[in-house]
Amino acid sequence: MSGSSKDFGLSPTGCPLSREATEFDIFEGPYQVDPAEALRWSRDREPVFYNPRLGYWIVTRYDDVKAVFRDNILFSPSIALEKITPAPPEAMEVLKSYGYAMDRTMVNEDEPAHMERRRVLMDSFLPEALERHQEDVRRLTREYMDRFIDRGEVDLVNEMFWDIPLIVALHFLGVSGEDREKLRAFSVAHTVNTWGRPSPEEQVKVAVSVGKFWQTAMGILERMRQDPSGDGWMHYTIRQHLKYPDVVPESYLKSMMMAILSAAHETTSNATANMFKLLLSDREVWQDLCENPDLIPNAVEECLRLSGSIIAWRRLATDDTRVGDVDIPKGSKLLIVMTSANHDERHFENPDEIDLYRDNTSEHLSFGYGSHQCMGKNIARMEMRIFLEEFVKRLPHLELVPDQSFSYLPNTSFRGPKSLWARWDPAQNPEKQDPAILDQHRHFKIGAPAKNEVVRQVRVGEAHEESEGVKRFVLEHLHGRDLPGWTPGAHIDLIAGGFDRKYSLCGDPSDHKHYEVAILREDEGRGGSIYFHDHIAPGDTVSIIGPKNHFRLDEKASSYLLIAGGIGITPIMAMADRLKALGKDYQLHYAGRALDHMSFIDRLKQTHGARLHLYARDLGRRLDLANLTADLPAGQKIYACGPGRMLEALEEMSAAWPDHTLNYEHFSSVETTLDPSKEHDFDVTLADSGVDVHVRSDQTLLQALREAGVDVSSDCEEGLCGACEVQVLDGDIDHRDKVLSKSERMRGDRIISCCSRARGGKLVLRL
Repeated sequence: MSGSSKDFGLSPTGCPLSREATEFDIFEGPYQVDPAEALRWSRDREPVFYNPRLGYWIVTRYDDVKAVFRDNILFSPSIALEKITPAPPEAMEVLKSYGYAMDRTMVNEDEPAHMERRRVLMDSFLPEALERHQEDVRRLTREYMDRFIDRGEVDLVNEMFWDIPLIVALHFLGVSGEDREKLRAFSVAHTVNTWGRPSPEEQVKVAVSVGKFWQTAMGILERMRQDPSGDGWMHYTIRQHLKYPDVVPESYLKSMMMAILSAAHETTSNATANMFKLLLSDREVWQDLCENPDLIPNAVEECLRLSGSIIAWRRLATDDTRVGDVDIPKGSKLLIVMTSANHDERHFENPDEIDLYRDNTSEHLSFGYGSHQCMGKNIARMEMRIFLEEFVKRLPHLELVPDQSFSYLPNTSFRGPKSLWARWDPAQNPEKQDPAILDQHRHFKIGAPAKNEVVRQVRVGEAHEESEGVKRFVLEHLHGRDLPGWTPGAHIDLIAGGFDRKYSLCGDPSDHKHYEVAILREDEGRGGSIYFHDHIAPGDTVSIIGPKNHFRLDEKASSYLLIAGGIGITPIMAMADRLKALGKDYQLHYAGRALDHMSFIDRLKQTHGARLHLYARDLGRRLDLANLTADLPAGQKIYACGPGRMLEALEEMSAAWPDHTLNYEHFSSVETTLDPSKEHDFDVTLADSGVDVHVRSDQTLLQALREAGVDVSSDCEEGLCGACEVQVLDGDIDHRDKVLSKSERMRGDRIISCCSRARGGKLVLRL
């Protein structure tokens, strides 16, 4: 805390407020300039805080934001469209004069109504239904580019990025484009009215525009109702209303007509402008895209993560609860800031950097999460990918006009520049030399990028025999640039010769030019290590994915016991180096079958001195785990990596220790190849989404979920990392992973979906 309760007041739970929490202003100052940066202090020190200016609890870390989204019963969406600045009586009278009667939509309605409606209205948003829109979007993009391609300068927002998403949205809805300009002005008014802080005088003016917007939307709806056989989602919704009047009532038709006219295009327009501003601000990244357009799907996700158009959303606590370590009273209003969560270093490595090769970038929360996740997410992805592909092909020499200022509409939740000026030399347009490039385009599969679709190529700079059977490789960027940073415990996937294997990084995290991995040659293994030893040499180009960290070091413990066996020293050594730099209390115990097979001995002795304890069986010294862990000091954490027998022994002992004392990482995988003759089918109910999924005997649970269009993150897909963990509400689990402890398995409340299955015929999951 930076002050006393006398200075800064108390939260609704009676806890003292900090200066930062009290003085934070969401409508002015740093939040309106860079919302993620403005909340860095919160992510670091107060991830959930009460802001008396707004009257909301503000949630800023990834895990907390996701947890709120996940539970739409405890955290009701009912206030999502509530005016954040109450309207004066004069404005209410204006709205009344226009017959304004906005009611619930899928965005802000509770269960069971929300899921009942979502089920009967979802078909048009499925990937297979969206495929037919791709060519229309590409045609529009080319037509608009043709208008300015030879001009040399353009405001991309006003001459393209606003119009095309609106045209696509209207076409998708089945609305004619005759009122396009009018709808543009109305949607801005709707944003200010709902999420802004207009003055009482401004509210009256805004109310006029909102009232006209309502009347226009009702007129469009009435024309559609006269002939509901037309093409488009609103015609389909009208037909579903006639078929299921209790599920899709007339009041819902009216509210959804207005809400979707605003939401269906503005978010995509702003996200596209944010994306181009971000990419054109980094010339190396833009050039990488121009040289390798296969990176486009990942680039779109990375831009949505770093600079999405929906930056915050709202929820209402329906009961007393906790978010993170903070008590939240029943009736509290929460502002959950997705853009802050998307910059959380606890979930994303180097979160403030744009990394076209980031493999978990689609885990961003810009589309929300759970049953209320944005239905139009794949329309936005499709449009943004096509925009980007056409620009890197036709205007690779595009650049931002220097020294321009960017202005944004002041509000809590939506963000995009009002204008974005770009320039280029028309004489250098590639199509002048090769008109055939206009006939070239990629087909991007609808949906989030698949895991491992994009790999980073690096050069092998050095290769050294580190010890008997262990070779250390030093990797560097092909063009001598910095590589993404990493933290102790992180690993990369090394890909070459048809093999893909994971290895912990063991060099110096402060060296951004190089990665180091040490590879044990396993003659009885699956062939990857043998290939890397025998065929990779300095000067070769190999591919990598990462870095990623599922074995993260908690730097706040009182003391540490580090235990390594064999090649398991690689992540443990990096942790020891970090703990020494932090001045922490730690001991490092390293065991192997023979001293000449143990890597980095000289380096470890020089760096860690008396804190290092060596155990080599050929010298008659064995590591006694029971004795070593017999009297653990309070608050001590254990980090271990090594052979399965060692980790299993530690896991047995950990049953008597406080939760989260033991942290470990396997470096050998489980067998994930399924034998359908030995497996059985089972069914899965997704409680948050109201969807049933059938899992065949020849597919994993993870594969079945993805086949059903459910976004589940993953990494190793070998039962090692836990990235694909899913919460289980009911059902008996056949655990096959190397992630969960015995006590965690006994609780039966989580499953590693890449390898584990149901023992019986059904599981109920929290998805």
